Amino acid sequence: MPSLTSVLGALDPTSDRAVFRQIADRLREAIDKGRFKEGDKLPSETELVEHFGVSRMTVRNALALLQQEGLAVSEHGKGVFVRPRPPARRLASDRFARRHRDQGKSAFTVEAEAAGSRPEVDSLEVKEERPSQDIAARLGSPRKVLARRRRYLLDGRPVEFATSYLPLDLTRDTPIAQLNPGPGGIYARLEEIGHHLDHFDEEIRARMPSPAEVRTLHLASGVPVIHLIRTAFDAEGRAVEVCDTVMAADAYVLSYQLPAT
Repeated sequence: MPSLTSVLGALDPTSDRAVFRQIADRLREAIDKGRFKEGDKLPSETELVEHFGVSRMTVRNALALLQQEGLAVSEHGKGVFVRPRPPARRLASDRFARRHRDQGKSAFTVEAEAAGSRPEVDSLEVKEERPSQDIAARLGSPRKVLARRRRYLLDGRPVEFATSYLPLDLTRDTPIAQLNPGPGGIYARLEEIGHHLDHFDEEIRARMPSPAEVRTLHLASGVPVIHLIRTAFDAEGRAVEVCDTVMAADAYVLSYQLPAT
C-alpha cells in the first residue's frame, strides 16, 4: 500500500479553503484517479488525523462531506468505504423499438443485457385505483386506472422504481392486469389488443429523493434521482399509459443519436 503522502499529498496552509474541505478534496481526487477503487476502505480517522495533523472532528467533517456527496458510505464498526456504484443502464433512443417487443423483451431487459448486467424485477403490485389529478389529465380523465408498480434491479442492486397507469377500460380482463403480462411486457399486450403504439412523450427532471425513495432504491446520502414521466400514445392519438419512474441518477447514462443536419 503506497504511503498516504504519495496518495493524498499535503494540505495548503496558505489556502482560504476550510481544512476539512481540503481533506475531502484530497480524498475525492484519490477516488477519481482510482487510487481508492469502489469498495476500498478509506484511511481511518486516526490515520488521517496523524497524516494531516488535524483534529478528529475535522477529519469526521471531511468524511461526512464525501458521504453527503454519495462518494463514500460508512459501515458501523468497520470504517468508511468508497461507495460501489450500480452498473449503468444506458437510456438509448431506441429502447422502445418494436423489434424488441417482437423478440419478447422489455426495454429494461434489452438494455440490461447490452450492458452485461443481470436484470430483475421485484416489489410487484397490480391494483385498480382512482388516478391523481395529474395522471387523469394525461390519460383523458378516466375514473379508474390499473396501476402497475415494480422495482427494477441490476445485478441485485435496486436502480429504478416505476408505476404504470393505464385506463381501466383498456386493461380489464387482459394479461396486462396480471402480475406477469407475458413476453414483451405491457406494450406488446397493448398492441395485441389493437392499440398500435405511435410515439412516447417524456418529461425528465433531476431532484433529491424522498425518504421513501431512499429506502426503496437503497440510495446513499447525497445521491439524486432522475424523475421521468412517460406518456405512450397509440396510432389514434390516445394516451394509453403513463409511466411515473424514479431512477438512481448514478445508475443511468442518457444516450441519443441526433441527425447532423
